[in-house]
Amino acid sequence: MGTVCGGIVDALNANFYGNGTQTLILAHGFGTSQTVWYYLIPFLASYFKVLVFDLAFTPNASSSLYNPKKYSSLDAYAQDLVCLLDELNLKKTIYVGHSMSAMIGSLAATKRPQLFQHLVLLGASPRYLKEEGYEGGFTESEVCKIFGSIQQNFSGWAHSFAPNAISAKDPSALAEVEDSLLRMKPEVVLSVAKTVFLSDLRWVLPLVRVPHCTIIQTRKHPFVPVNVSFYMNRQIGTPSKVKILEIQGHFPQLTAYRLLLQVLKNSLSLKWH
Repeated sequence: MGTVCGGIVDALNANFYGNGTQTLILAHGFGTSQTVWYYLIPFLASYFKVLVFDLAFTPNASSSLYNPKKYSSLDAYAQDLVCLLDELNLKKTIYVGHSMSAMIGSLAATKRPQLFQHLVLLGASPRYLKEEGYEGGFTESEVCKIFGSIQQNFSGWAHSFAPNAISAKDPSALAEVEDSLLRMKPEVVLSVAKTVFLSDLRWVLPLVRVPHCTIIQTRKHPFVPVNVSFYMNRQIGTPSKVKILEIQGHFPQLTAYRLLLQVLKNSLSLKWH
């Protein structure tokens, strides 16, 4: 692994909300930051100690942290997560990972299962590329086109990617995703996009051994066909259930947060105050 864990709490701009006895982690995905959770935090903080942090590629993380070679696989992000929980002395957490963070959490759980009591995988995919017998969502040429667009006209790409990802008429959600993307350096976004869209982490799923797992997906997702959730449910090595939200888009925490909270409430057996 070779990662030094010291100072990761500050480096990843980690913040706590609420003072419950159990810790719930909200981990954001590609192109966004911890601010993507702002609707959910006030509700969840009445039940849990809520931990949010920024992945290494964000402008909010320590500027010396992101190294494209180191972070060319999701493994380095998983190691950061393990280090973060170790530094905070946390175990048996509830982990909600959105987008790429779903597989980061799954990888971390294969390294240190005792850190997690319940994995909630939101908008997750272990592989974005299609292949025979696996409907991943993208062809190789489509992915290459994304990389080309980021390289040639970054702001143009961000302005088209955000509404496609949101898939709903929601100006505040659109602004959140666009602003978040445009704060990042184009070369960093390209590097992260390659790491995410070219990854194949299907092998990780059978190795996940935690007490509980919930897979949450929107019915009409712009990048991940709904059958990927059922594939993950079959492959994951732990008791799991699939919850399909009857909406569209990649960001239900922004566009349908009440619905998402209801599903989290049921999945985590909470009684709302």
